[in-house]
Amino acid sequence: MPLRVGIDLVRAASIAASIEEHGDAYLDRVFTPQEVADCRRDPLRLAARFAAKEATMKVLQPSPDTAVPWPSIEIVRNAPAAPSIRLHGPAAALAEAAGLSDLQLSFTHEDEYAAAVVVGT
Repeated sequence: MPLRVGIDLVRAASIAASIEEHGDAYLDRVFTPQEVADCRRDPLRLAARFAAKEATMKVLQPSPDTAVPWPSIEIVRNAPAAPSIRLHGPAAALAEAAGLSDLQLSFTHEDEYAAAVVVGT
């Protein structure tokens, strides 16, 4: 059984700048509608989800010629439990091909930074 770990750190200001520059086009390209709704467009909360997507991508290890749309990695709010990762389409196919059946997520945000760690087995 493989064990893979991914980690990422994101500044909320970079997410805010992308929203300001590209608006809904950026949000639609990176996040699912539910993720945007869960975060109420808050750049810090969105940064935590973006960090989680990046960390997941590091676990999935796509080849340079494999397109994995950001919304195919969805961060699901499981109040009051910890958030989880739901994979769709190309992301799910990569996980299956790698023999990964479980992804565990931990993320945090403070002031202007958000970080995430993903462990895949």
